[in-house]
This record gives sequence, C-alpha cells and structure tokens, in this order.
Amino acid sequence: MNEAFLPPLSNPDLLRILPLGGLGQIGMNLMVLESCGKLLLIDCGLLFPDASMTGVDLLLPDVSVLRERQGDILAVLLTHGHEDHIGALPFLVEELGRPPVYGSRFTLALLEGRLKERGNYRASALNAVDEHSRLELGPFAVEFFPVAHSMPEGFGLAVETPAGLVIHSGDFKLDPTPLDGRRTDLSRLARYGQQGVLLLLADSTNAEHEGHTPSETSVGPALRQLIAQAKGRVIAATFSSNLHRIQQLADAGRACGRAIAPCGRSLENNLAIGRALGLLQIPEGALVGAKMLRDIPLDHQLLLTTGTQAEAQSSLMRMAREEHTDCRIQEGDTVILSSKMIPGNERAVYGMINDLRRLGAKVYFEKNASVHVSGHAGREELRLLQQLVRPRYFVPVHGEYRHLRLHAELAMDLGLPAERACVIENGEPLLLSENGLQKEAPIALSALRVCGGSVGDILEDQVKHRSQMAHYGLLLVQGELDEDGRPAGLRLLSRGLCGGQQGRSWMQEARGRLLAHLEELPLETIADPQLLEAEIRRPLKRYFNRTHSRRPLILVLVAGLGQSHAAIDIED
Repeated sequence: MNEAFLPPLSNPDLLRILPLGGLGQIGMNLMVLESCGKLLLIDCGLLFPDASMTGVDLLLPDVSVLRERQGDILAVLLTHGHEDHIGALPFLVEELGRPPVYGSRFTLALLEGRLKERGNYRASALNAVDEHSRLELGPFAVEFFPVAHSMPEGFGLAVETPAGLVIHSGDFKLDPTPLDGRRTDLSRLARYGQQGVLLLLADSTNAEHEGHTPSETSVGPALRQLIAQAKGRVIAATFSSNLHRIQQLADAGRACGRAIAPCGRSLENNLAIGRALGLLQIPEGALVGAKMLRDIPLDHQLLLTTGTQAEAQSSLMRMAREEHTDCRIQEGDTVILSSKMIPGNERAVYGMINDLRRLGAKVYFEKNASVHVSGHAGREELRLLQQLVRPRYFVPVHGEYRHLRLHAELAMDLGLPAERACVIENGEPLLLSENGLQKEAPIALSALRVCGGSVGDILEDQVKHRSQMAHYGLLLVQGELDEDGRPAGLRLLSRGLCGGQQGRSWMQEARGRLLAHLEELPLETIADPQLLEAEIRRPLKRYFNRTHSRRPLILVLVAGLGQSHAAIDIED
C-alpha cells in the first residue's frame, strides 16, 4: 500500500471528497467526505478479480491514506448490503480504527456474519437505521432516505456539511411497483433540490441504457411461466442477497405445486435472515432440505441455488461438473439463471451453460428469456434525478470510466455547466465550495489483494509472476560457480513450458546458446554476481521470446551467486 498522507481540511467553507474505490470500476465502492477535519466513509466494498489475477480471491480498497487519520473517522455509512458495498469492511475495520457503522437491519445482518467469520465482530459498533433516521456526526448531519434496488432496505444519503448539502444516491432505480412497496423517495429528493444541493453523487451503472429500467415485479410472470411449463425438476439460481428475486421464485414454485429447497450455505443463511426480519414471506412448510428431495417427484421440486457467475465452488457450478453430492443434473431438468452476467464472467458462465446442456438440462438466462431486470436506473431515471435535485456540482460514481463520462454528459445536456460536471476516478481528491471546485494532487492507490487467509501480502509483481507462469511456464537454471567464478554444470529444467521431443530440442538449443553467451562475457561481468545473474537470463529470454514467442518465468539457482527467490526477473 502507498504511504500518502491526507492533510486535515480545517476550512469549514470547503468540502473534500476522495474516492478510494468505485469510480472507474464497478465494485470496491468507498467514498470519503471531509469537513472541518472530520471524515465520513460511505460504503466499503470489495471487487472480484478478473482472470488475469491468478490466485487472487478478492480485491479491497487501499485505505492506507487514512492510516494517520483514524481518529478523525466518525463513521461508516452503508447504503445497502451488496458485497461491492460492504464486503471489504470485515477485512479493513481494524485498519480504519473500528469506527461505528450505520446501515439498515438487513445490511447489518449480512455484515455481522462476515465480521464474525473474520473475528472482527463487535455488536456495539453496528447501528441500525431506518428511512426516518437522522444522525448528528461532528460537522455532519446525515439523513437516510429509501431507494429501490435489487435488494431490500437500500438507502440514499443526504449529508449536511458546513459547505453545503451532499446527496449520495446509493445504488437505485425508480421502480414504480417494487415488490416490497418501498419506492425511491422522489418527494424527498425534490425537497432537497428546493433546499439547495451543493453536490450530487449518483449511480452511473446504467448510464448507457436509454429509457427506464423495468420493474422487479415484471420478472415474476416470466419465472412462473418457465416453472409451470417445466416437465421435470427446476433449478433456479440467483444472487443470495436478492431477496426480491428469491421471493418471486418461491411464489412461482408454490403456485406450481413444487417443494422449495435452498441449496448453498450463503443462500440458506440469507433466507434465514430474510425470514427472521420479515423481508421474506415463505411459509415454513414450503421449504425442505436438499436431502429430502429424494422422496419428492422431480416434477414437484424447485431448487434455489447460487452460482449464476460460474463461481468455482458454487452449488450450480458443482452440479455442472457432476461434483454435487445431493443433486445430479439429468435429462429433463430446467435451469434458470436469474441474474445478469457480470462483465468479465461471460466466458465462464457460457462454459457452465454448455456443461449443463451436455448433461441434458434446458437453460434459460438473460439472452433467451426475461428472467432478470437490473437494479440500477436507466438514463431517463437519471435525468429525473438531476431535474429534482438540481445540484450545483455533479460527480458521477459507481461505474467504469465510460459510464461516468456518459453520466456527466447527460447532466450537461440538462443544462449543468461543463465545469460543474466533474469526472474523477479513484485517488483523485476534489475540493468544493459555493465558489468553485478544485482538483487536488492525485493519490496513488494499490488495491489490497486477498489470497486465501492472507490480506495485502500479495504484491503486484507477484501477481504478474503468477500470470506469466500460468501463460508460459517456468524455466529453472541450476548449476554452481567453479573456482574461477564461472557458471559450471548448468542444467535447464522447465515446467509448463514445452514437452516431448520438441521440448527436449528447445532445451538443448537454449542451453547451447546460454553457454556460448557466457563464454564471451568479460571478467568484470563474471565477477559481479548481479550482472552475471542478469547475463544468464538474457540469452534465454531472447531465445524463447524471439524463436518460440514464449516468455517463461526464469528462475536462476546457481550456487555461489547468492540469489533470493524474491529476485525473480519478469519480462514486461
């Protein structure tokens, strides 16, 4: 992590915002607000790595810039309970000085379990709020207002500061018929606009999508039709936190006379939380354990599971690989993937669909059935938000750069001056007041990598090493230095680089080129261990790259050179 320092901001007429995640990417959301030297954090989420990050499980925001400001952090405000908004907090709560956390009952119930898993649970730090809650936190006064999203109890935030009012939309859409009847509070947004809004921070996820996002309730009839027409067992997968979708699947299953069996630990846990909080209305008798299904006819079964993104250890992925102990996919099964493919996951998801089809299942997903709607506002809804709030300044959040830019252009099309629609990315602090805005010097950020139980120990170069080995293999040079200090008895060993007779031929030629190169080295190079080690690598990199378009990771283990495993060279 970097060691940058964020100097306290004492002028009450100024407001600083600093995004540490979520701007320039979809995920890892964390926004810092500063006024009068005090800090508020909005969300603290994680990001799932792409395929290039070999061996990395999760990415977390870099909060090292706040390390010397722990005492200034007044609270963490959570807009809702999705992993990209709460998932990093269990890993970073100590680093942040264990500040109090505020969120809805459901959000905190999801967070509580993750905190306990990490051994970071302290009940007094978790404070439940509702849509009428108002908090006084140092120079800030915070009001939570309801927004509709793809999970229960989402909030937007109205934060009063000495410099002016800040509105943070949270993840939202303007659903006219939400399943729980909890609409985004347009009247309150209009009231904020009349009061005067210094800054609007608004969700940009669907800034490319014209029109309105369909209502969540529009999915129910399609799900019921698919379940009603299924001849055999139905396996429906969705995100375990999407209780609205789970409710509609359960309602459709019950209407079609099917027993409902949750399958997967996270789904079972969230079902229990949802029912305990009154957010799910599924009678006890409608649910059965997965092991009880053996006594129920296939055409009377509905399995609820996770795995829509082809996660390696998810229940559905294990079914597709024929590794699940309680459920074997067979001819006549119907599988419903009730979610959107997260960008970057398409290849894995289509591979899973292929495997399910090979086993005889019919598969319905977003491309061939109306089984999902987004939880984020379309462009027409974003326009209405701008018109209601009428901010002096606008900073789009929660999106890749193209989403942020399009959202800013939408605001400008509605009349906001270009100099007041400011696109910033992670690590770019912004100072605002009634008199103008100013970008401060950017802060270099490096996301924390989680690998197994290790947090932050895997550096960027090590991820590159893993990727290089995964793509091209490993080449090991073994030997020793003779009495004259020259490498002797050199052997080349490879793993994952080449094989068979062709591989042996490559290794023989590479060794010959290496020996010829070393013979030509001057004595001063041979006498310098670092130079000699670099010269051992040089002809090998040139040979494999130029002759065979391969770039293996090269590890030199020559007795007497004093190399360390950390001093591994990597080809850029």
